[in-house]
Amino acid sequence: MKKQWVLATGNKGKVKEMSELLNSFAIEVLPQSQFDVSEVAETGTTFVENAIIKARHAAKVTGLPAIADDSGLEVDFLNGQPGIYSSRFSGENATDQENIDLLLNKLEGVGKEQRGARFQCVLVYLRHELDPTPVICQGTWHGSITESVQGENGFGYDPVFWVESEQCTSAQLSKQRKGELSHRGKALTMLVALLKEQLS
Repeated sequence: MKKQWVLATGNKGKVKEMSELLNSFAIEVLPQSQFDVSEVAETGTTFVENAIIKARHAAKVTGLPAIADDSGLEVDFLNGQPGIYSSRFSGENATDQENIDLLLNKLEGVGKEQRGARFQCVLVYLRHELDPTPVICQGTWHGSITESVQGENGFGYDPVFWVESEQCTSAQLSKQRKGELSHRGKALTMLVALLKEQLS
């Protein structure tokens, strides 16, 4: 019988991705929405703190082991902004386009050499609500910010995140290639490697 874990997200894409990766461990990944887990205030000041807050909340409500991630974009010229506020850069219920518009506005006239940026993803796994030693995995994806939107794929800041090795934006990559390169892909690979050690 498969073990059940809860993923602290309502994002179906993330649930599918995680399910495929953990299938070989006989683990069934369920979205927190299946248990009516409410959204929890992300009051942390770092990606790690916010991911732990989300995982602990999901584990507490469901009684299951929990996985959560927190991710965002850091821009050199903006001293690491938008960072943990990436999804709400231009306001609480901001759209991706509003966030992109604000970012490009803040970088107007800034030269290419100062437009360096990176996506960060922190994944946290808690065995139970009170787990004192959460498993923490971090993935980083380096790039730079373009001056205009390019590409239709992805979400968030993907259309303005330039990937030098591919000579295109993240939003112009295939889903498979993005998974190989991305911050989330790297963090997931690390998590699976650690789980192999612990669950084998």
